[in-house]
Amino acid sequence: MYVTDPIADMLARIRNANMVFHESVDVPSSKIKMEIARILKEAGYIKNYKVVSDPKKPYSSIRLFLSYGPSRERVIQGLRRISKPGRRIYVGHADLPKVMGGLGIAVISTSKGLKTDTEATQLGLGGEVLCYVW
Repeated sequence: MYVTDPIADMLARIRNANMVFHESVDVPSSKIKMEIARILKEAGYIKNYKVVSDPKKPYSSIRLFLSYGPSRERVIQGLRRISKPGRRIYVGHADLPKVMGGLGIAVISTSKGLKTDTEATQLGLGGEVLCYVW
């Protein structure tokens, strides 16, 4: 299956699984998706992730274990893809966005790898705004 925007596909899979309270969701693996999963885990939006290889499939997957609150409230309230293949959005270090007044995170692709908006601000880096998570 060919996907034009793999990051948007990953975010849609997470959003759909989160809406119906699935415990985990599988997404096709790539380096950038592994880094996004790492950032989501560090920020507390998912419990964990691991690489799963199925001998029936030609590619490996990343299994994301979604996190919910004590009374089944969703930790991930929303996901939005910002920079798309048809329109890339770049920001300088002085113009980094604050998601939901600082309650969410923005994933930024910088020259030093993927960073959250707060990490990029501390390092003085700008880059491409991949997505917002709140």
